[in-house]
Amino acid sequence: MPRSPALLLPLSLILGAALVVSGIHPHDRLTWLMEVLPVMIVVPVLWGTRRSFPLTPLLYVAILAHGLVLILGGTYTYARVPLGFQIAEWLDLARNPYDKIGHLFQGLVPALAAREILIRGQHVNGPRMRAFLVVCVVLAISAFYELIEWWAALAMGQGADDFLGTQGDPWDTQSDMFCALIGAIAAQTLLGRLQDRQMAVLEGPRAAPPRP
Repeated sequence: MPRSPALLLPLSLILGAALVVSGIHPHDRLTWLMEVLPVMIVVPVLWGTRRSFPLTPLLYVAILAHGLVLILGGTYTYARVPLGFQIAEWLDLARNPYDKIGHLFQGLVPALAAREILIRGQHVNGPRMRAFLVVCVVLAISAFYELIEWWAALAMGQGADDFLGTQGDPWDTQSDMFCALIGAIAAQTLLGRLQDRQMAVLEGPRAAPPRP
């Protein structure tokens, strides 16, 4: 397998094009920047580590999907994404649920990344302890993001409403973290074996985690 991942170039081109298009006329420029900033940070990091730590195709695709979710949310703001209104209509919901999709990915993608780092670095061998630590990492990231939202609210006042996307829900923070938890569990239970197979191809049998 080539050390420079073949998927990284199309991933970067797609996300770059999406960023350019979304940045032409976003609903709110500052909110857009705050929402898409993770994409602007992660893509250069992926290029910087592409030789020393190339990722599995599954993780690259997951990062691409998460990036597109963030960019779409930044373009309209999460409470105004048309797809969210469609979902709300289909499910008879009282609010636009698109931000919950974002937080689901906020659990799923970091879970895959944490799992890959722990396994390939041979940091944790026990599958149960590894699964627990992956969930802990995801919840820590989710909690820190909620702190960022709090700091943004303090700094921007009412101007932070679009970034927060609470839509008047007093339990928005808790439900956001719960969605991240669901994403972390889903990543490990539904995608774990596929990731194991791809890691075995990437690094050889030593990358395969022990099964209980």
